[in-house]
Amino acid sequence: MSDPRLGLTVTHRRYVPYSHAHYAGNLVDGAYALGLFGDVATEVCIRADGDEGLFASYADVQFRAPMRAGDVLEVTATVTRVGVRSRTVDFVARVVCRGRPDRGESAAEVLVEPIVAVTATGTVVVPAAA
Repeated sequence: MSDPRLGLTVTHRRYVPYSHAHYAGNLVDGAYALGLFGDVATEVCIRADGDEGLFASYADVQFRAPMRAGDVLEVTATVTRVGVRSRTVDFVARVVCRGRPDRGESAAEVLVEPIVAVTATGTVVVPAAA
């Protein structure tokens, strides 16, 4: 019998404020996405196990495209393995909207095709079931 937690998917969206830009071109450091992965993993643990859980490790992190201040990121976590206390989770951070300063100070657009910015696989742990 398959565990009903397998395939559980949670998605968050977050606007990236200009205060988080650290580099030329309003680039945001990759750690920003990792923080968002931690947030979405917390909700996965709450929904799957009724506990916030703890992030134990990353098995893989790939920075695939830049994230910029003014972006709207869609961050998704999907449970791919359920152990006794551990869960393997796949993460994707996509840019779904992007600022367009070339068109005006506050111009922005919804992207027709989201840009995959960061992918990762991680492990979370939860307390033993009572």
